[in-house]
Amino acid sequence: MIITRADIEAAHARIAPHIRRTPVLNLGDAFHDGPVSLKLEFLQHAGSFKTRGAFNTLLSNEVPAAGVAAASGGNHGAAVAYAAKQLGVKARIFVPEISSPAKIAVIRSHGAEVVIGGARYADAQAACDLYVAESGALRIHPFGAESTVIGQGTAALEWEQDAPGLDTVLVAVGGGGLISGVSSWWAGGVKVVGVEPEGSRALHASLEAGRPVDVEVDSVAADSLGAKNTGDLVYGICRETVDHVALVTDAAIRDAQRLLWRDYRIASEPGGAAALAALVSGAYKPGSGERVGVLLCGANVELSKLAEITHP
Repeated sequence: MIITRADIEAAHARIAPHIRRTPVLNLGDAFHDGPVSLKLEFLQHAGSFKTRGAFNTLLSNEVPAAGVAAASGGNHGAAVAYAAKQLGVKARIFVPEISSPAKIAVIRSHGAEVVIGGARYADAQAACDLYVAESGALRIHPFGAESTVIGQGTAALEWEQDAPGLDTVLVAVGGGGLISGVSSWWAGGVKVVGVEPEGSRALHASLEAGRPVDVEVDSVAADSLGAKNTGDLVYGICRETVDHVALVTDAAIRDAQRLLWRDYRIASEPGGAAALAALVSGAYKPGSGERVGVLLCGANVELSKLAEITHP
């Protein structure tokens, strides 16, 4: 599957009235001896980039009377719930038991029905699939659907316009929808590097194996970067367009959360801080003067947990 810049441009025109154009924070040599550009996608409606893919899917399909359904660790569900509410569509969201109360609260705040679908994300996806088969609802996949990937790619379109000339961008990977869209936009141009927790490395393992493979998931970022398998679409795109995947420890992710709060007063969830963790921990080492972009992708964090991290 090849996703083109024209596909992403068309999606951006489609969803632009419904999303926020999130800002870019251009820094000097705060993290290395070259400039760093932060794409503040955590300021998107519902707290993450996933609202882009949700709107693109809803606006690209005829929605049945049963409405829409999605499985989610939290952020995708919040995005689908928000988009469905804005467009007057019924939504049912299946979440695993590991989802944070903060994310479940965001989903419910947008009027969606929440169903606990098992211990892990894969269990919630199975419950969602069964409901879709029985009800005829439109399933909105968090990463393994063309319309989702194309929608997520619109973040890169904006970023290129607002911060031209980047050499490399760092993008956190859960199921891989975001990095697939970003790397499709910049294919053959800007170097795109994925970032995964050491304990949740679906894309890294798949690229290493030469095919999509299942992985065990155990990370502080599992509720947003906890996919067990990337699937064929994401693997096929990333195999051709992603330079490599850097792995970060949970400790590095926590350190990045602390840094974002201490220096910028940004309240980031673990998954949202993972890409920055690769830069500040040295998991990704830029060259001298390299112009690096870091996508900060999610802010749905429990404030009590953030307080524990920042004020131990």
